[in-house]
Amino acid sequence: MRVVVSIFVFLVLLGCNKVVKPKKPNNLIPKEQMVNIIYDIYIMNAAKGIQKVKLEEQGIMPENFVYQKHHIDSLQFALSNDYYAYNTETYKNIISDVKAKINSEKKHYEALIEKEEKREKAKKDSIKKLRDTLKINPGDVKQKVNKQKINLD
Repeated sequence: MRVVVSIFVFLVLLGCNKVVKPKKPNNLIPKEQMVNIIYDIYIMNAAKGIQKVKLEEQGIMPENFVYQKHHIDSLQFALSNDYYAYNTETYKNIISDVKAKINSEKKHYEALIEKEEKREKAKKDSIKKLRDTLKINPGDVKQKVNKQKINLD
């Protein structure tokens, strides 16, 4: 019994230590395109988390959409992703570029939102000023109507 357990433990340890470096795929996706693909995957996953039903109603499958957009297939992406992920520094740089792109887009949209909010506030303020200038004392309205009647006669 001890021998069987010892052999089993030895085989498990031997199996765990063997890390096979993935071969470079023939159709390796360039790093810049990987950044764009992973960015799109993050965005589509966020959209799927928020509006899954609407995506399904439109017939959009997030992963397939990304693959079609970048003219790749799932196998090509998986092999390229494995290849880059094996070299952690390269993959860390790719993910860092993705985060930078997300933050850049976030700042862009926050600026647009702020601009729109300022425009809406200015619009409300101008309407309020117009309303305040048009406020007329009811007694003044009677006098103006009477003057207009007199002028008509």
